[in-house]
This record gives sequence, C-alpha cells and structure tokens, in this order.
Amino acid sequence: MTGRKLTMVRIYLLEGEVQLNNLIKRLHDWEKLRGLTVFRGISGYGASGEIHSAKLIDLAMELPIVVEFFDDSEKIEAVLQHLDDEIKPGHVVWWPIQIND
Repeated sequence: MTGRKLTMVRIYLLEGEVQLNNLIKRLHDWEKLRGLTVFRGISGYGASGEIHSAKLIDLAMELPIVVEFFDDSEKIEAVLQHLDDEIKPGHVVWWPIQIND
C-alpha cells in the first residue's frame, strides 16, 4: 500500500460559540479543504476548569465541539496562519499523517 503524507488538524470549541458556522464556511468556501468533520462531545473541560456535560435537564447546552480536517501540509500551514487570530491559543493541535492513495 502506498501512502501520501498530509497534516491532520483538530480545533476545540464550545457548542455555544458563534464561530463554528463561520469556521466551517471559511474552511469550505475560502480554504477549499478536502473535507471536515465536527464532533460533539458529551463531556469535557478546558483551561477554565468548568466541566461541560450533557444532562437531560439542560435546555441550552455548551458541549465540547471538535472540528477535524486534513489536507496537504503546505495548505494546512496556510490555513493555520489564516486562523491564528480567530481561534484561542491552545485550542488547535496538528500532526503529520499518512493516507492510502
């Protein structure tokens, strides 16, 4: 099996943050990424230490959201530079991956 080297990115947000829809639109329309997936967590916490979790009695949830995508390393580097001012420090991680060609 042959492989191709790319870069995987994860961005951590909260469900209540307005920026999710803008981020998806930007990555789709402007950055032309291969694709992305948004995951909704059922529980999590970040730098504030506040635990966000799903409970049946909650009407307005602020659950953790993970936006995950991958593309060519050069393209991802440019995307990350464009997003630098829009995403809080410490909320983006990335690493090299290989996909089957």
